[in-house]
Amino acid sequence: MTSPDGLLGSVQSPADLRRVPADRLPELASQIREFLVTKVAKTGGHLGPNLGVVELTLALHRVFDSPDDRILFDTGHQAYVHKMLTGRQAGFDSLRQRDGLSGYPCRAESDHDTIENSHASTALSYADGLAKAYALKGERRHVVAVVGDGALTGGMCWEALNNIAASDRPLVIVVNDNGRSYSPTIGGLATHLASLRLSPGYERVLERVKESLSRTPLVGPPAYEVLHAVKKGLKDVLAPQPMFEDLGLKYVGPVDGHDILALESALVKAKRFGGPVIVHAMTQKGRGYQPAETDAADRLHGPGAFDPETGKPLAKPSAKWTSAFAEELVKVAGERNDIVGITAAMAGPTGIEKLREVYPDRVFDVGIAEQHAVTSAAGLALGGMHPVVALYSTFLNRAFDQLLLDVALHELPVTFVLDRSGITGPDGPSHYGIWDTSILGVVPGLRLAAPRDGARVAEEFREAVAVDDGPTVVRFPTGSLPAELPAVERLGDGIGAVDVLRRDARADVLLVAVGSFAHLAMDVAERLAGQGYGVTVVDPRWVRPVSPHVVALAAEHRLVVTVEDGVRAGGFGTAVVQALSDAEVSVPVRDIAVPVGFHQQGTRNEILAALGLTAQDVARQVTGWIAGVDSDHAGTVGTPTGQLRRPAR
Repeated sequence: MTSPDGLLGSVQSPADLRRVPADRLPELASQIREFLVTKVAKTGGHLGPNLGVVELTLALHRVFDSPDDRILFDTGHQAYVHKMLTGRQAGFDSLRQRDGLSGYPCRAESDHDTIENSHASTALSYADGLAKAYALKGERRHVVAVVGDGALTGGMCWEALNNIAASDRPLVIVVNDNGRSYSPTIGGLATHLASLRLSPGYERVLERVKESLSRTPLVGPPAYEVLHAVKKGLKDVLAPQPMFEDLGLKYVGPVDGHDILALESALVKAKRFGGPVIVHAMTQKGRGYQPAETDAADRLHGPGAFDPETGKPLAKPSAKWTSAFAEELVKVAGERNDIVGITAAMAGPTGIEKLREVYPDRVFDVGIAEQHAVTSAAGLALGGMHPVVALYSTFLNRAFDQLLLDVALHELPVTFVLDRSGITGPDGPSHYGIWDTSILGVVPGLRLAAPRDGARVAEEFREAVAVDDGPTVVRFPTGSLPAELPAVERLGDGIGAVDVLRRDARADVLLVAVGSFAHLAMDVAERLAGQGYGVTVVDPRWVRPVSPHVVALAAEHRLVVTVEDGVRAGGFGTAVVQALSDAEVSVPVRDIAVPVGFHQQGTRNEILAALGLTAQDVARQVTGWIAGVDSDHAGTVGTPTGQLRRPAR
């Protein structure tokens, strides 16, 4: 892997960038865009956002001295150009691949990366803390937070702004305003940002007048208030009143986000001010690449590998987990007028867009605000509706308190559909949906389903929205649907029913497989049968709470093995152990799951293989365990992914 030649190849650090003559910066910007399209076309990645921040990132690194000055990106998917300018051009051949360059800022890659944030609306809080730390230590360092307008729809931003505005610490907030998050930015904020027009020079004059008048007894303060009122009146005539002024923040802009010299001028002014300043940069997502500029859906926000000439994806279309949910959602909504959809800035990726196409008045996109989404859903449920909240699994982590106390405590019928559950691949550990089963296991009254194929997505979603006395969750992975896997027997009906996928005459091992791992379990069973063991494979369908049918089956076998794509700690395996203990069933249990940790990026199959979650690995482990069940060493057998345990009577 080598760096590109020419002007771009000569820029391997911010110091190199500052030596580039101003008249050659447009040439450099053009080379960066060409580089981005060429590289991301091969690996997939966040193309549109980075095409939009080329000039902005150039200006930032020419004005501020990274890494002494700290530049934070919110969210981190807009940091590709930053990586290119800080010595990592050669790594783009392995972008988002196993052992390759991360698709987000990564502290292990470079001192220029401060935070590894891929969840929006956090950078301002990080920046506030950094600025406080530098002030306490007497260090004269600048902190810059580059915040997308979509991120400003998140509540954490406004909590941070409230604190930042009350300080005098040097902190520059660059609002990257492209009118979009994944899709067009939602809400009144977006409308307001588009119209902000202020004169920072006027602000400084006003402050000097205020200081002068405040020294004049009696007359001064009233005169200032009159002057301030006149000023606000004039601004209301000339331009909309900005929200930032009311917070007490200085504002520079709007600035053309593709005019490097204008951006540099604005950033220099903000840097010299010495306190918190907003710089409002107007950018165009997908800038300079025609297929991205004309993509109305999301400006090629995060494509997979594509043809760089046309922007068209290289992968052939296939049936997706998300599509199976979206189709059933529309069908159910056609049967029930109380069904409404909620999402947080990702209507398309979560399938909610399909519902909006048919029933636009029954879909609510709240922007990047998962906490609000969940409590708003609670309000809808209180009002007699049945909300379906569709999120990526990783983003529900942010709204756990709202699910617990605003939904579950009130026993409200809200259905959560968690896309991208389990190991998701190239976006890395912050996007893995491996925490949901463990986290949600402590919520009283919550039922959680994990369908194994497309038919079960539809079936279990219908069962979920039929519940009217508490929250339900349906979780599934990303990617293409597997082949339908029919049951040979169903025990029970509705929630609590389990599907028996295989039952041998001998009852040596009970394999209880969560969701899409049912296919893996069937492969494992075939391998074990080849060695003479009798195996029963069960899909529990609803993994929270544990079905009594799973407990009854466990009592008939010599060994129980649970297999899931969530973390072991507090996962489904733990729940089975507890259920068997409560029922005084003393069969040994082995739980195979994802070890607790932040696991490296890669394809889903690469990561599962690295974690020992393949049919070959599982079969080999189970063979050893069942052979030793009756030996003196059956009490505890340790490996990184599991532990043999006998439930206490």
